Amino acid sequence: MQSSAFSLSSSSQSLPLLKPRRASSNPRFDPIRLSSSSPKPRDLSNVAVSASLPRRSWSVSSSSSFKLRPWSSVPSVSSGDEASRFEVRAASVPESAGESKAKSNSLARTLELGLLFGLWYLFNIYFNIYNKQVLKAFHYPVTVTTVQFAVGTVLVLFMWGFNLYRRPKISGSQLAAILPLALVHTLGNLFTNMSLGRVSVSFTHTIKAMEPFFSLPTLWVVGSLVPIVGGVALASVTEVSFNWAGFWSAMASNLSNQSRNVLSKKVMVKKEDAIDNITLFSIITIMSFILAAPLTLIMEGVKFTPAYIQSTGLNVQQIYVRALIAALCFHAYQQVSYMILQRVSPVTHSVGNCVKRVVVIISSVIFFQTPVSLINSLGTGVALAGVFLYSRVKRIKPKAKSA
Repeated sequence: MQSSAFSLSSSSQSLPLLKPRRASSNPRFDPIRLSSSSPKPRDLSNVAVSASLPRRSWSVSSSSSFKLRPWSSVPSVSSGDEASRFEVRAASVPESAGESKAKSNSLARTLELGLLFGLWYLFNIYFNIYNKQVLKAFHYPVTVTTVQFAVGTVLVLFMWGFNLYRRPKISGSQLAAILPLALVHTLGNLFTNMSLGRVSVSFTHTIKAMEPFFSLPTLWVVGSLVPIVGGVALASVTEVSFNWAGFWSAMASNLSNQSRNVLSKKVMVKKEDAIDNITLFSIITIMSFILAAPLTLIMEGVKFTPAYIQSTGLNVQQIYVRALIAALCFHAYQQVSYMILQRVSPVTHSVGNCVKRVVVIISSVIFFQTPVSLINSLGTGVALAGVFLYSRVKRIKPKAKSA
């Protein structure tokens, strides 16, 4: 849409001064034009009017009847009034400032989202490497999971205690709504650590590539999930470190994480009492620690003490340092994951998880020197390609049925 600006200028450089006329029996009046936005008559040279002129004005003629008649926005001037002739010109001014601002905001949001995805992948790589090193030597996944939630709880309390982030005011109804989310969050990470303790990192993430399968797709999307299932099955058959405990733990983690994504999206709906993503994840971390601590005592007891670790022949300092780095990276990548989930749909988040697994699988194979056969690589590639196909099919909206 364009707006018009009108300029009013004189055809001559200057107007001659009006000389008084002698009185006569038949006085004659020059036409006088009335306008609500006319400038003062003393200085009419180089007159410019920036405001838009009215659609209709009136002129007063010197006729004997002295009637008012309408005239158009461009007045007609007699040939004798060359000195007082005015021109009205309209210039179109394109309004592109709003469009350029919108494009810059869109570009900034895209760059911000790309940065979040990059941090998500980076923290996840370090978490899987250090976490696998700890679980390979310390075979207590429930204890390791509780330690990770404990470190996250300390970070949250530190953030609230030093006013690095506003301490929330949570009601009882909000805590009741977050409790199921904290439960599936705890189970998802617990099952992931159980799988990582049993099988290789690459195989765990190959199985976890089936996470979009648990997003409750419609029947016309199920066909796109066949390559994912086939690829995972092919990779499982040829996996050197395969065992059923690691396989089903990764599958249970898929179900828990997808349920967490859906529930998180519902909790973060924009309402007056909605909770922002940082506050939501902080509360989930504390509640997960409260849920995991008694479970650790029941299932594994107290095993993360220096005396017990030293009695097993492990390096206490090495285990503690690696566990701390893994816990910090765990909290960081989970936090970034929630920030991304607030900006995209659950299915897009799952597809981003697929790309993340590609990066994690490649980095873990290189770091741990995991033996990978040709068929195993083919199965992993087919499963990841199936996730990409699923994301493309999911974007296609079915046509509405006509009545």
